[in-house]
Amino acid sequence: MTIDVTPFERLGRFDNDWLNTRYHFSFADYHDPARMGVGPLRVWNDDRIAPGTGFDPHPHRDMEIITYVRRGAVTHRDSLGNEGRTEAGDVQVMSAGTGIVHAEYNREQEPTDLFQIWIMPDRHGHAPRWDARAFPKADRAGALIALASGQRDIEGALPIHADATLFGATLLAGQTVTHRLAKDRQAYLVPAIGSVSANDVVIEARAGAEICDVETLVLTATRDSEILLADLPRV
Repeated sequence: MTIDVTPFERLGRFDNDWLNTRYHFSFADYHDPARMGVGPLRVWNDDRIAPGTGFDPHPHRDMEIITYVRRGAVTHRDSLGNEGRTEAGDVQVMSAGTGIVHAEYNREQEPTDLFQIWIMPDRHGHAPRWDARAFPKADRAGALIALASGQRDIEGALPIHADATLFGATLLAGQTVTHRLAKDRQAYLVPAIGSVSANDVVIEARAGAEICDVETLVLTATRDSEILLADLPRV
């Protein structure tokens, strides 16, 4: 069993006048050869965007980009004509595919906190697309719910072009959920708030845990918690 925890304080870091970011993996000017991702998971950025600011239009291609809003809201606009506002607890997915230009802004009166998650697609050249969906936290109480997935038989999840599933759950202190990993699978776990014990290994808020060689993952909230779990292939 391997559960390798990187505390929040050891994540990569970038701060300026409108953006405070912690990098779970190498990104932009932060490079750590030991932190290049987990399987097809390449980016997990923990962003705080100041009110009235955001990411101006910029291009992407051949990447599945999942945004999980933790506080506030993000307003999206892209070159396909899509526009949308995604609120705290909800998820948006953008398949960059053959190419897309997008902007993400905080139009709110408070900071917006979000996780930006990038996963390599199953192949190059998909048609670009964008979608968003509300996932009320009450619906995730005490259970892992698929938020985005490349598994077409998982109902309710936002579709992505990748062999990966992102789950979310809200747990009261003492509540437990379990997740089974096939022998060819691994996982990456991040508590958005609170802390959890993963097979007796404690993971605090906004830390990241790489999990492999675990058949049954038992997650118990040591405090009221909100967690995200990415189920990924071992490659």
